[in-house]
Amino acid sequence: MNYRHIYHAGNFADVHKHVALTSILLHLRRKEKPFVFIDTHAGSGLYDLAGDEASKTQEADAGIGKFAGYRAQSRPLSTYLETVHAFGEKKYPGSPMIAAKLLRRHDRFVGIEEQPAEFASVRAALAPFVNARALNGDGYKHLRALLPPPERRGFVLIDPPYEDASETERMAKAFGDAYERFATGIYALWYPLKVSSRIQSLADELKARAPMKLLSLAIDIGSCVGEAHDRLSAAGLLVVNPPFGFDEEMRGASSELLPLLRCGAGAEASVQWLSDRP
Repeated sequence: MNYRHIYHAGNFADVHKHVALTSILLHLRRKEKPFVFIDTHAGSGLYDLAGDEASKTQEADAGIGKFAGYRAQSRPLSTYLETVHAFGEKKYPGSPMIAAKLLRRHDRFVGIEEQPAEFASVRAALAPFVNARALNGDGYKHLRALLPPPERRGFVLIDPPYEDASETERMAKAFGDAYERFATGIYALWYPLKVSSRIQSLADELKARAPMKLLSLAIDIGSCVGEAHDRLSAAGLLVVNPPFGFDEEMRGASSELLPLLRCGAGAEASVQWLSDRP
């Protein structure tokens, strides 16, 4: 595996994904009972946007960079921006660090990372947080051993790099096994535009497999003049068992995100129920 997220850290897809993640964590915090958040592809944890890699692509400039000085109206976007800014200028927190900041003392975070260098980075970044830990290895294999969690409340983010053509099949199998073990958990499955047709097939399979609450979040920033034809311009999340009110919260957040992240014609953001709305 050669993927390194530093080249894409803080881009529009990260902003969209991490606002949704923030919203889910805030919903889980509303109850006093503890919960666990598991990230199957944790990455490095914290990214230097001033470094050579991020500077080479400049994707963060068209993502989190668009929110400099912005005062958000929706709670998840406001909390997300506060969390990002807490790490300092030109630093961007991945899912592990956002979670580490937002979890309470009795909640837990488990981040899984396969690449040795990335694992070393995320383990070091999480070291100050006593309720967070990193595991080295295959995220799908580790997930099986972590479910069901002792807390009986939890959120799983499955966010692979999609380097392998069989990634969606592996993700579907891992999710199916996880859902059998922990059917009441919240799951978010991230995907880029290039696999959207396969994700639609996966969504159809999920709906056919068992009755479940299934919500689709998508954002397309449109085509930009002068951009490389293969540059990512759309991404989404399938959210299984979303918290009550999450859909409306994300509609509000999306209405703020799109005008700032919009790049060209065809830009749109959607929040759509794929199964019967609860």
